Amino acid sequence: MEDTLITLAIHTYQKALMVKMLLGNEGIEVFLHNVNQIQPVVSAGVRIRIKESDLPKALRLIEELDFFKKLEQEENGKGEEIRTKTILIPVDFSDYSLRACELGFNYAYKTGANIHIIHAYYTPIYPASISIGDSFMYQTGNEEMSIEIFKKVQDEMKKLNQIIQEKISSGQWENVNYTDSLHEGLPEEEIIRISKELKPLMIIMGTRGKNQKDQELIGSVTAEVIERTHVPVFAIPENTPLRKFSQVRNVAFGTSFEQKDLISMDTLFNALRDDNISFYLFHITHNKQDTWNEIKLGGIKEYLSKQYPELKIHYDIIDGQDFVLNLEKFIRNNAIDVITLTTYHRNIFSRIFNPSMARRMLFHTDTPILVLRE
Repeated sequence: MEDTLITLAIHTYQKALMVKMLLGNEGIEVFLHNVNQIQPVVSAGVRIRIKESDLPKALRLIEELDFFKKLEQEENGKGEEIRTKTILIPVDFSDYSLRACELGFNYAYKTGANIHIIHAYYTPIYPASISIGDSFMYQTGNEEMSIEIFKKVQDEMKKLNQIIQEKISSGQWENVNYTDSLHEGLPEEEIIRISKELKPLMIIMGTRGKNQKDQELIGSVTAEVIERTHVPVFAIPENTPLRKFSQVRNVAFGTSFEQKDLISMDTLFNALRDDNISFYLFHITHNKQDTWNEIKLGGIKEYLSKQYPELKIHYDIIDGQDFVLNLEKFIRNNAIDVITLTTYHRNIFSRIFNPSMARRMLFHTDTPILVLRE
């Protein structure tokens, strides 16, 4: 009986060759798939495949040498980036941050993770008012006001803990381990700083959704965190009907045809692999008459259908000329529960003058958005 090939990992061509050499020296045959035959050195998303019978030996070798950990560190140049089994949930004590907690507890239970809830409030050194969700304001002034603010956020955190305990006791929420902390400073800066320290699996944040006024979009904390963190961010709009991950049936993935999107798709498919879930690939264009976009989407679908024959995969082109209307139409027609995007780090000028697709969608839909990092 022929031995089945399985995917061990996905890397760039250079890294894949290193893995092939390492395992080959130990007598394990390695097959590289999805290599650019014309320019192999520019291949990204190369699948490293081995025989299923060789998997135990390969995993043992990789674990002993800590090989993929070293590759990741070399790839991103950031040193230690191993994630802890923690879900970070920033809150501002609003209804929609409570919604984020609800989904966060459900996801933590599903993945066996712990939760850390944080609230960041603006320091009273400067006269201003700010909060995580742009709705729960604290006016700052003198030292007495600073003490008042601290007591107020302490009381609000206690109230939140009482609500959480009631939800768990009544069986509405899953019983998972969680901690909380208060931090003085700009919310977006504190969230990013804490995420670097905790290295969580994911940041889950509540947002106001598409009903916010345009002037409130500038400086949105959720959008800033999405742009600047290396951690996946799950943005939960206040009006979303989604309560549990088991309710997810249709997931959309926005692609700009970057090769790294294939790696993100692989991560997504493995995380949400379920016979009841359908995946919808989409691309936003300002020239819908350009048939090349549809040809590329069809090619990606064909490739993914071969790699994941058990998954239901569809695709569509969204006309960017009337972005808001056509996005809502796409979501409604396909009953999309979650939109997934891959976003890339850019310098501050491009972030200001050319908002990413993730930021644009954040304010034009009530559908949760999962943002994966490059």
